[in-house]
Amino acid sequence: MKKKLFAAAAAAALAAAMMAGCGNKAASGTGSAAEKKEETKAEAKTESAASSEAKVSIVCTNFAEYDFARAIAGDTAEITMLLKPGAESHTYEPSPEDIIRIQDSDMFVYVGGDSDEWVADILDSMDQSKMHVFKLMDQVDTVEEEHVEGMETEEEETKSEQDEKNLGKSQPEEEPELDEHVWASPVNAMQIVEKMSAQIADIDPDHKADYEKNAADYIGKIRKLDEQFRDITANAARKEIIVADRFPFLYFVKEYGLKYYAAFPGCASNTQPSAQTVAFLIDKVKEDQIPMVFHMELSNEQMANSIAEATGAKSELLNAVHNVSAEDFAKGVTYVDLMQHNAEVLKEALN
Repeated sequence: MKKKLFAAAAAAALAAAMMAGCGNKAASGTGSAAEKKEETKAEAKTESAASSEAKVSIVCTNFAEYDFARAIAGDTAEITMLLKPGAESHTYEPSPEDIIRIQDSDMFVYVGGDSDEWVADILDSMDQSKMHVFKLMDQVDTVEEEHVEGMETEEEETKSEQDEKNLGKSQPEEEPELDEHVWASPVNAMQIVEKMSAQIADIDPDHKADYEKNAADYIGKIRKLDEQFRDITANAARKEIIVADRFPFLYFVKEYGLKYYAAFPGCASNTQPSAQTVAFLIDKVKEDQIPMVFHMELSNEQMANSIAEATGAKSELLNAVHNVSAEDFAKGVTYVDLMQHNAEVLKEALN
């Protein structure tokens, strides 16, 4: 139902935008010399504005994509992040204004997983002939979401409820649920930046050399992070982390050979832990002598703090780079900055 409403909203929003651009124009006349001079000035301003508006328009759904596009294109592009700074990425729904931004963009960048379920119907309602669509999950190898020991699972329908729904119907085989947090691995991030740069250059070939240079510079910074993480994990006293929160770090731990326990899978809709889950994580911290318990960005931190209090461990942020606070956004904090913080706390947690 929501998807149908979004499609209707898209049509209404686009119609409104078109109407707004169709105001009455004044009848033309000869006019005075002074009027003609003013008209010339107005035309010059219009041409200047048109030149400014000629920038490549890139619309991104979350912060990681936004930062990659910003690093590649800089001031050459007009880059928009739909997710408001400080907002929860998994509950985002596009406004009519957001839909207009997507329709008017040269390039639309999105993740492609559960948090972007709204995208398919929105794109189907649009003319994509002049729009470049860049889906992060298509740029790298993906893995299935995992449920490890002690982790809360999504509530499932009872067998009787399933039988009632499937009465008289063939039962299609369920597709595996892929983890969408592909950018959490610096190795994936480097691939995404390289491929994003190539697509932006296809849109704006006049600045191709600039895009390639900027991408290479940023990939160099991410590569240093990758080397740092490899050094930390290779020389660590332990290779286990505990996240008392959602777990959007699957690509990260697989890349660096880490074992993990967590309260919820990466895109869990239910984030109220059972007493059993909390007790399991407390016991695991004590049993394995874990010095630090992690929570992700913009979390209420309650579970991590409770487990830390019960065990004497330290509670600390491990950033998944979905989004940043309004303050950090205004400061210009980057993916590299946030991952550098991760390197520092990970070193402490593993030693």
